[in-house]
Amino acid sequence: MATVWSGCSTSCGSFGQELPPRGKRGGGDGTRFRPRSGGQRRVDARQIQASSPAMVTAGACICRASPCVLESEVAGKEDAGVAVWGLDGDPRGADGHDGGKRRGLRRRPVRPPTVVDKGGVGAGNAPPAMAAELDRKSEHRGSRLHFLEERDEETLSRRLIKLSQSNKVRSATELFDSMRASGLQPSAHACNSLLSCYVRKSSLADVLRMFEFMKGKRMATGHTYTLILKAVASNEGYASALKMFNEIEEQEDSKKIVDVIVYNTMISVCGRAKDWMLVERLWRRLKESSLNGTLLTYDLLVSIFVQCGQAELAIASYQEMLQNGLDPSKDIMKAIIASCTKEGKWEFALATFSRMLSAGMEPNIILFNSMINALGKAGQDELAFRMYHLLTSSGLKPDQYTWSALLSALYKSGRYWDVLELFQGIKTNHPMLLNDHLYNIALMSCERLGQWEHGLQLLWMMEKSGLKISVVSYNHVIGACEVASEPRVALKVYQRMINQRCSPDTFTHLSVIRACIWGSLWNEVEDILEVLLPFLSILFLLERQKRFEFLFA
Repeated sequence: MATVWSGCSTSCGSFGQELPPRGKRGGGDGTRFRPRSGGQRRVDARQIQASSPAMVTAGACICRASPCVLESEVAGKEDAGVAVWGLDGDPRGADGHDGGKRRGLRRRPVRPPTVVDKGGVGAGNAPPAMAAELDRKSEHRGSRLHFLEERDEETLSRRLIKLSQSNKVRSATELFDSMRASGLQPSAHACNSLLSCYVRKSSLADVLRMFEFMKGKRMATGHTYTLILKAVASNEGYASALKMFNEIEEQEDSKKIVDVIVYNTMISVCGRAKDWMLVERLWRRLKESSLNGTLLTYDLLVSIFVQCGQAELAIASYQEMLQNGLDPSKDIMKAIIASCTKEGKWEFALATFSRMLSAGMEPNIILFNSMINALGKAGQDELAFRMYHLLTSSGLKPDQYTWSALLSALYKSGRYWDVLELFQGIKTNHPMLLNDHLYNIALMSCERLGQWEHGLQLLWMMEKSGLKISVVSYNHVIGACEVASEPRVALKVYQRMINQRCSPDTFTHLSVIRACIWGSLWNEVEDILEVLLPFLSILFLLERQKRFEFLFA
């Protein structure tokens, strides 16, 4: 029984009217259509097939109405096989008769192929290219083939692009297979669009099959390689994508097509895996191929190297970008300044910051803090405060990191009194910004100056404000007492530390013992050593064991 299309129409009117319901009467052959009202002449299905050719063959349907069907599927939902079938789903009798019940249109799966009447078009009458295609199942999950009235390859390629962009995988596949069976060649743009659709909505097998077809037809472009590498990386990992990329580069025909965009794709794939060594290798191969990197190339290189802690490589890629006459983006400059801060290259960071200002870019508070920190670590306290004034003139307000960088810059330059003075100003004007880190910088200056009284005052302020006092803070105050030769005060701070359940460390004990020795407080030294004796014995045994293992290793 021939399968026919229903519910579609063409400009030539092949299926302009709905087909009448069909049934079987008496000893008929099951191919006649039952008239809707009595007295009408029975119509043979062969006559319908002769006037409106429809074909069903091995796993495929070829229909004249395919252009209108494909056009409608662009905007609407794709249909599974639609044919004339039972309305209520009642089973037929053993002879195929349904008892004369009225039948209508119903959605059903594609039925197995049947033999077509003599008047129909069979696989034997099809062109050689089409017959070869019909002798086997379609390559994409049993897609149907359509007889294409439109023969213009450019028009059909535009339809294929439209279907692919709409993610109509099945309809695009059917049109593609029908074009191939009809001896028509889709354009490279259409094939890339279908390949991209497979990457988004289909399996890797379909992607690889389409890729092999394009390679065989010499239609592969740089965009084709970009799509296939992304698909392989997302499904099988970056190692498989790198292996495919190496194979592509080894082929002479493919090597000429590989462009900088393909390299950018591989750099991005390896960068997501945090494999900076492969990224560096791809960067070298890019230059060996006489290809110039784009702004995206260097953006990827800088960001990947910064994230992987490779500041030298990040700066090298940034300098190469400048040599090639490319203008770096704001994100690239921020990453370079951060790398220079970690590496202590304040001059390069300052030059990058000046380039940002010259380009009209407005730095944020994080970038200003990074610059102040870099200058402070280098002992450039004057430049650090100039950067601070530039920050305030830009309308930004300093935060805790700003004050911490400025206090550290003064301390690094040995300006301990200025540290205490600036801390006092912060406490007066910005008391809500004080934290334990700012207090510790001030306590470090008190230790250097021997200002144990000021140190005790700061320690009391920390307790009053509810900040958690660490062992580092106590050590700075005890160190200030040691410098000022105040051993009894150091012992009181040490006892206060124990009462607050803050465990002293090695530096605490050494500082207290030194202060007591300088003050000739031998009894106190003995008491501390008695407490430390079990601990010191364990340390002595561990040290002895290490030396024993070293001698006999």
